[in-house]
Amino acid sequence: MDWRGALAAPLCLALLAAASLPAVQDQEGSQAPPPVQQQGGAQDDIGANPTGAQNNPIANEMTDEAERAIERGFAFLLSQQATDGSFGLSRYEGEVGITSLGCLALLADGHLPGRGEYGEAVQRGLDFILEHINETGFIVGRTTSHGPMYGHGFATLFLGEVYGMNPGDDRVRDALVRAVQLIINSQNEEGGWRYYPVPFDADISVTIAQIMALRSARNAGIKVPKETIDRAVEYVRNCQNADGGFRYMIGTGGSAWPRTAAGVASLFYAGIHEDQAIDRGLEYLMRNALPGAANRTGEAHYYYGHYYAVQAMYLAGGASWEKWWPAIRDELVDSQAANGAWPDHYANGAYATAMSLIILQMPKRYLPIFQK
Repeated sequence: MDWRGALAAPLCLALLAAASLPAVQDQEGSQAPPPVQQQGGAQDDIGANPTGAQNNPIANEMTDEAERAIERGFAFLLSQQATDGSFGLSRYEGEVGITSLGCLALLADGHLPGRGEYGEAVQRGLDFILEHINETGFIVGRTTSHGPMYGHGFATLFLGEVYGMNPGDDRVRDALVRAVQLIINSQNEEGGWRYYPVPFDADISVTIAQIMALRSARNAGIKVPKETIDRAVEYVRNCQNADGGFRYMIGTGGSAWPRTAAGVASLFYAGIHEDQAIDRGLEYLMRNALPGAANRTGEAHYYYGHYYAVQAMYLAGGASWEKWWPAIRDELVDSQAANGAWPDHYANGAYATAMSLIILQMPKRYLPIFQK
């Protein structure tokens, strides 16, 4: 067994122990509302398996082709890391969100800061994030997207995963606590979040980034108020349309599969595992976004959508995971470029490659955030 295998055993035991605790419970005992009981549906139905995929792997989850694609992807991603530890070029040079996604891709293979083959790269990325958190707790880099709360959410998630997998670093804990508090303080009256850390409007895309960050922080032992989670759940529910898909904001608007994936994942990470809203969302994804059914790799939100969709299917488990996983795995393997990248229009391939590597490594089960 290599060092990553040695890490996995105690981590899995800890996760199994944590699974017996109430969902989204903070240090003072608050917790998310109990799951809404599902009405009807056989165990084979999409979304009907409440145990998820984390302890129910399907046969041949990882193929030799996928493993080779991951190694080529790592080689490309590492070639994109700047001397200051950040990932991302072009318009997104020094952007905290893409840097965090790049580091999460390495964490997903079990590499910790300063430990493992790519541990130095993770440490440099972590140092970059810690150097770019200001006195308010806002994590923002040299450049930002049109919505810096995206980057803040991904960076807070990264800090939560690092601290959860390797507790004891006071710098990480302090930064994580401050970043979480900024998220709590900037939730709007509807229960969601938007582009900037002010409690005005909200959209489901930014909201899922904050929910994942809060869940990761809670898993790592950081206090997350019950009220914050309750209000976030209400916001997400209010964004679902009659067809099972999710609109971008509360009010009118059509469904789209990338934000539907984000909506379903939001409910899972808020501690809800059996619910008709989840079932309807999973069915919408199966109808409208199953990999291989159409060539969508050129879509603007392809990698974003599948980043959340594969998490939703993994947490649903059962038939959802069994049908979705081989399809997205093989589609990503087939669409990888000769240089090991998955091309994007944002950061010279760093963004899409990081997203693809996170997706392809779901069956490795290293990241605590992917466990119930």
